[in-house]
Amino acid sequence: MVKQQYEDYKYVMQDVYQVYLGAKYTFEEVVENEDAPFKFRLLLERYIYQDVDPRTTLESYFYYLGEKGLAVKLFRQIKLKVKINIIEEKKPLLGKPSRQYTTKVVPIEEFVRIPPEEKEEKGVVIQEILCSKLALMAF
Repeated sequence: MVKQQYEDYKYVMQDVYQVYLGAKYTFEEVVENEDAPFKFRLLLERYIYQDVDPRTTLESYFYYLGEKGLAVKLFRQIKLKVKINIIEEKKPLLGKPSRQYTTKVVPIEEFVRIPPEEKEEKGVVIQEILCSKLALMAF
């Protein structure tokens, strides 16, 4: 029997300004991935990896991350943002309101202020993690 592995949302992309990481990566996969920036892997390995199960996905970790702690300070320092899909009510000019997924990019300090219960209620799904290359370089 061939085991299927979920590979969607497991990617590392970079442009001139930012690094984009798919949210389905586990911490272990990010730390071992040569495509991920060295400083980002080092930051995870030195400051966060000890306190997290290596099989934890970035999505799970950021979903339940609290407002306080070293991790949030570090992520704020590298200007980390979270790209999310969220269910919102759309009110057209005519007709009934409808519920639709909307994609938003939210800074980490704003995202961690939302309690997990509210995230579940709004149907928040983390799609990717973004961080500034310049802030990462300066770290």
